[in-house]
Amino acid sequence: MGMTAIVETAPAKINLALHVRRRRDDGYHELETLFAFCRDGDVVTVERADSSSLTLTGPFAAVLAGESQDDNLVMRAARGFGAQFGVGDAHAITLDKHLPVASGIGGGSADAAATLRALARLHGVATDDPALFALAAELGADVPACLLGKTARGEGKGDALQPLEPLGKRPVLLVNPGVGVSTAAVFGRWDGVDRGTLGQGAVMAVAAAGRNDLEPPARAIAPQIDSVLAVLASAPGVELARMSGSGATCFAIFGDTGARDAAAEAARTQGWWTLPTFLR
Repeated sequence: MGMTAIVETAPAKINLALHVRRRRDDGYHELETLFAFCRDGDVVTVERADSSSLTLTGPFAAVLAGESQDDNLVMRAARGFGAQFGVGDAHAITLDKHLPVASGIGGGSADAAATLRALARLHGVATDDPALFALAAELGADVPACLLGKTARGEGKGDALQPLEPLGKRPVLLVNPGVGVSTAAVFGRWDGVDRGTLGQGAVMAVAAAGRNDLEPPARAIAPQIDSVLAVLASAPGVELARMSGSGATCFAIFGDTGARDAAAEAARTQGWWTLPTFLR
């Protein structure tokens, strides 16, 4: 309880596969997805303070600078934590923003989840406390998966989670063409066709046999995704290349680090944002 500052990574999330089954009465969509997480991402630091504050740093801080602190998911997570667990303390929170915003890799959800984990550690709450996951689900559909931070199957609106075997430290490359895509706009252009269930079995085999049903509408909104996927899919040594979430970030999983780094260099020559990293 003597801790004064907690640092938590908010790792990038990728959807190895994402099947959209139907639109629900509550406005969400019924999903079947495979979540995986990268080693790298944003970083959240939480400290006890006399008054609550949020400081933004990092290469994508400016994108969030115009957002009010009432709307920011990190601050909503902090307020929700205080209400849920009866914590009246103020906290100074720093968000070091390295992941592009509105890019399908869970940036805001990962930041909120990292904030919840940091506050839990600071105040002696178990990070697997069901009340913490209930709060995460109120903050957003992807926040519970990001709170878990492990390979998992997600169903319902994505928050009914089944942990799966870790994928190990496989080399992975994330690439974004520099465009933000609205999740609501992508779901709004989904054609409503149920193309079938996500299979069962070994994670990578299920992923390879699966698909991302949001890829066609996202590609229609942001045709730059076509170019990214073409580069990644044709890269030597690639095992799986796909768009993540509602886009526009795409990923490629490789058999070795050298192949990943070569693909990263090819992507950088296009002027795209890249993150060569590993799965967790």
